[in-house]
Amino acid sequence: MSPSEPVRLDRRAAIKWMAAAAATLALLNRNASGETTAAASTHETDPEMLKTYHPGDLWPLTFTPVQHRAAVALCNFIIPADATSPSAGSLGVADFIDEWISAPFQAQKKDRESLVAGLAWLDAESQRRFGNDFASLVYSQQARIADDICFPQKASPDFLVAAKFFDRFRYLAAGGYYTTPEGMKDIGYVGNVPLTKFDGPPPEVLQRLGVS
Repeated sequence: MSPSEPVRLDRRAAIKWMAAAAATLALLNRNASGETTAAASTHETDPEMLKTYHPGDLWPLTFTPVQHRAAVALCNFIIPADATSPSAGSLGVADFIDEWISAPFQAQKKDRESLVAGLAWLDAESQRRFGNDFASLVYSQQARIADDICFPQKASPDFLVAAKFFDRFRYLAAGGYYTTPEGMKDIGYVGNVPLTKFDGPPPEVLQRLGVS
């Protein structure tokens, strides 16, 4: 399988993943007043998680095959495979993003417009510069485009809209990736698991607390 070959994820798994990630992203999106701006709105409906969903059963998916291919390639570019972890595209993060933007809630509708337009821009810009779509470019060519849109604060006016798309896509890709078992392992998060051995708090901590 090539790095940019589309990977398809079971819809039931994608919907459960989206619901779990929404809670995590909501915490990251808390503003100064303590309100959440993330799409915790997935709780507006109650999908039956034991059902095997197919396109159109819950809500229609958004990505066309061309858009899905571009999304997989961009996921792989943002979080490539390394010696210890798989790439975002190989874990189905593009399907997670597709499920996210397809949900019929206000926050997701805004993301849908931005990401669909952004993926179209990405392929068009790739064709303009290199005569091929983004998924078919080599890494160095993809990087030349990404360098112009990787930070909205530094993007030129010509690339500002694309930079905002890239910023949001990267946020969702990271949110999806790091809520997978592979992603959590990559950052050393073990979760609520029993310790096999615990010798008590380190002596330096006890000394600092005055209880050693």
